[in-house]
Amino acid sequence: MKFASALYGFLAGHRQASPGRNPGGRLQAPTTPAAELDMVLIWSAIALLLFGLVMVYSSSIATAEGSRFTGNQSTYFLVRHSIFLGIGLVAGTLAFQVPMRSWQEAAPWLFIVGVVLLIVVLIPGLGREVNGARRWLPLGVINLQPSELMKLFAALYAADYTVRKLPFMSSFRRGFLPMAAVILSVGFLLIKEPDFGAFVVITAIAFGILFLGGINVRLFALLAVVAALGFILLITFSEYRRQRILGFMDPWQDAFGKGYQLSHALIAFGRGEWFGVGLGASVEKLFYLPEAHTDFLLAVIAEELGFVGVLAVVALFALIVQRAFVIGRQAISLERFYSGLVAQGLGLWIGVQSFINMGVNMGLLPTKGLTLPLMSFGGSGIVANCIALAILLRIDWENRQVMRGGRT
Repeated sequence: MKFASALYGFLAGHRQASPGRNPGGRLQAPTTPAAELDMVLIWSAIALLLFGLVMVYSSSIATAEGSRFTGNQSTYFLVRHSIFLGIGLVAGTLAFQVPMRSWQEAAPWLFIVGVVLLIVVLIPGLGREVNGARRWLPLGVINLQPSELMKLFAALYAADYTVRKLPFMSSFRRGFLPMAAVILSVGFLLIKEPDFGAFVVITAIAFGILFLGGINVRLFALLAVVAALGFILLITFSEYRRQRILGFMDPWQDAFGKGYQLSHALIAFGRGEWFGVGLGASVEKLFYLPEAHTDFLLAVIAEELGFVGVLAVVALFALIVQRAFVIGRQAISLERFYSGLVAQGLGLWIGVQSFINMGVNMGLLPTKGLTLPLMSFGGSGIVANCIALAILLRIDWENRQVMRGGRT
């Protein structure tokens, strides 16, 4: 792929030719040197992906060795995570070749595909149930998690909707209400799984894009109040969620029951102190901390690499979110409104989900079942994240071509 060769050329220290035009005046597929892309974004993403690979292996060795499901192979999760990462990089390379114009045209259809997948996963016999949640579609040797793809599709669709409805952003009936109805429908399907964390992230993406697109401030304030009341009702009428809130507020009150996971995450943070106990030396990952290689990967990082390791992870995520918003603002200044809103929506996705995951690991937020983007074990999440980053890089690449006088 041309993007992959461009990146290889940069790493090898070679420069390639700038992109040309075809006879119709349209830009050809990118053959740009990687130096012309946002290298802060690229290196931050690469660092998180590789760091995540190392930590998934470190946090999963004991679980893999002690389980007959994995064949007692210590590298079981490492191998699978490496395969998912490879698939994600290939998917991202392909996604980078697609112009943003095509993404905009496909956005409504992709969103419909996402809704259909959310319906299919709820059908008994088709969706796979794990720990009381039906979130996966078995596809032979791998499982597809539709909610991860839906986060990407929601960002693409919300940006397209906002651009189409720009003249009506101050109207409750024509600007706000249709999007609210769509997101509530998606939310109903996610709650049925249940996947409350994905619902929170998708809601933040969709209505964050509406806010950035210029929705009436009063309508947005009304939305915030309604959303808060809705979440309170969802928690009030669900014993499962209510117990999670109670366990979060005082995990030590029932440290062997509803507070078990959080109490061990906090122990991991406490043991790590400033510089950690050393890579691979975590005790909590030895069957004490459940989901150590997925939802609670940050707790293992804190134990093994300490405050410094956690700070490095936070800084890398902050860089990615900051670059996403810079790229988005640049696109909007070039009157590429759809691309700008997509970039900022993707930044919201990564920022909100990483913030929630970190907050859960540190005991600042109730347990949500959300992974750490780009790092935690999970095939659908890694692939969706890689595609999102590729789209972000595509927006940046197109911005630079427009500033040179080219067309996209």
